Amino acid sequence: MSGFEEKKNASETKFVLAADEEFKAEARRNKKLALWAAELMNKDEDAAKAYIGQVIMADMEEAGDDDVFRKLRADFTSEGVEISDIAIRDKIETFMAEARVEIHEGR
Repeated sequence: MSGFEEKKNASETKFVLAADEEFKAEARRNKKLALWAAELMNKDEDAAKAYIGQVIMADMEEAGDDDVFRKLRADFTSEGVEISDIAIRDKIETFMAEARVEIHEGR
């Protein structure tokens, strides 16, 4: 194998690993978001666990965070939870940063 092919393979492997870490971080972020939101909506433990799946499914609607934001915004509104859009987006970013660190550190 030539040096170029070795570099190419190493780059492809690095890209796949980074994409895998990002996917895991998004899933972990969604779990954190769901539990946080469930607490604000006064959901019991079983309802909170079910809500995790709903948030994860919402995240699969489109690329980016807007689908998750819309899910949370709609649920907060329907449950009468008063929270700003900025606060929701801040939580999305905060939990994503936490999840990335946890995944990267193997936690």
